[in-house]
Amino acid sequence: MNALPQRDTMKTITTHYIDGAFVESHGREVMDTISPTDARVIARVTLGDEEDTRRAIAAAKRAFATYSRSTKEERAQILRRLHKAASARIDDLTVAMVEEYGGVVQFARPIIESGVNAFLASERALQDLQLTRSWGKTTVTLEPVGVAGLITAWNANALFICLKLASDVAAGCTVVIKPSELSSLQTRVMVEALHEANLPKGLLNVVTGLGNIVGAELTRNPDVAKISFTGSLAVGERIMRDGAETMKRITLELGGKSPTILLDDAALDRAIPSALVMAFLNSGQACAAGTRLLVPKNRLDAVKRGIRDAMRAFTVGDPADQKTAVGPMVSQKQYERVQSYIRKGIEEGAEVLVGGEGHPEGLEAGYYVKPTVFVNVKNDMTIAQEEIFGPVLSVIAYDTEEEAIRIANDSKYGLHAAVLGTDLARARRVASQIRAGRVVINGMTDDAQAPWGGFKYSGVGREYGRYGIEAFLETRAILES
Repeated sequence: MNALPQRDTMKTITTHYIDGAFVESHGREVMDTISPTDARVIARVTLGDEEDTRRAIAAAKRAFATYSRSTKEERAQILRRLHKAASARIDDLTVAMVEEYGGVVQFARPIIESGVNAFLASERALQDLQLTRSWGKTTVTLEPVGVAGLITAWNANALFICLKLASDVAAGCTVVIKPSELSSLQTRVMVEALHEANLPKGLLNVVTGLGNIVGAELTRNPDVAKISFTGSLAVGERIMRDGAETMKRITLELGGKSPTILLDDAALDRAIPSALVMAFLNSGQACAAGTRLLVPKNRLDAVKRGIRDAMRAFTVGDPADQKTAVGPMVSQKQYERVQSYIRKGIEEGAEVLVGGEGHPEGLEAGYYVKPTVFVNVKNDMTIAQEEIFGPVLSVIAYDTEEEAIRIANDSKYGLHAAVLGTDLARARRVASQIRAGRVVINGMTDDAQAPWGGFKYSGVGREYGRYGIEAFLETRAILES
């Protein structure tokens, strides 16, 4: 892709997408969208309220009566149309993500493409999914659960919308999406794209608003059968608690404090850059970011030298520049959060190897932080236990393989992990002992059919492929006498 174009005028968004049309917001609260690169106001967005949400739920409920009876092939056709419609706007979605969120273009475009391709991945999984099973006089069917509320996070807006919607459509459910209010420009482009797929009215509804208003209505409304949420642990806990009052089916993809175990046979010239890529993924604003690097004590000095050298490649700056590896934080609030953790690390006795407090030189106007690597970190330190959601890596030394596994599992989170080493049999053995929903070996990789989700406080349930579709299905048995 060529250089990204920039918007010349401020955008104003006053509508939501309900029952197949863009309709004016009933809610009247207006929020400014701030560019994280220079703190300019780049959009004004009218936020939805409970009435907007109820209208969207009612539309989805009406549509469910028909769409829930659709066939596999009818759903597959819709998934293909969604993929075609979203594919046509990948460039526009990339521009919006870079401008609104500050996502670096070298990450933004691949993650958007991954989201768009989720429609085809769900189509393939649906074809392989047996929706009816029979034996004797018993028939068991997998039935769509009902209207689903999809609540998505700001750090990969297009991915989350496409991924959840693809599973929902494949299952035969209808949907109300509450995207992050910090992603309004990206959401608008995405919904304009999906509108072109000519969906049945009411299948897709989107209301942008605050979590404690729109999200809360979705969670407590009895006409919503399922909530699928990606976001913070605190909000996930509240959704699980409040959703219990109406017996919501719940999928939660929450935080992480992912360990990367560098084994003593790892080739450092490859392992260290790989570990840093995983640590600073999406400028560190990623639940899967490998923010704890576990290193053998007898190789610690070599690893420190390797990190100092490799950090030269992690350029901080304009997210639209193809060479930039780390962009700004999404907001002033997030910038301040990261700074507070850097200070906490120093106060608790960790040593700053690279980076530290404050803005990088020449980037004071935006929400940029210095990519920071701490050494001499103990696993009970705050920076090693709490999710920072910024480009901050903690290097933790270990003596034995068994100790490395213990440290890796010594966390309330269990979303993602990595093992780096040349002996693949040994790497697999170590990976099999890590309590995490997904473990990669020798670098970040993906499989659109592999389950995604966490152990422990990283969440409940799974997404992707057949696992994501099954999360929107219930079993029904019919028995004849």
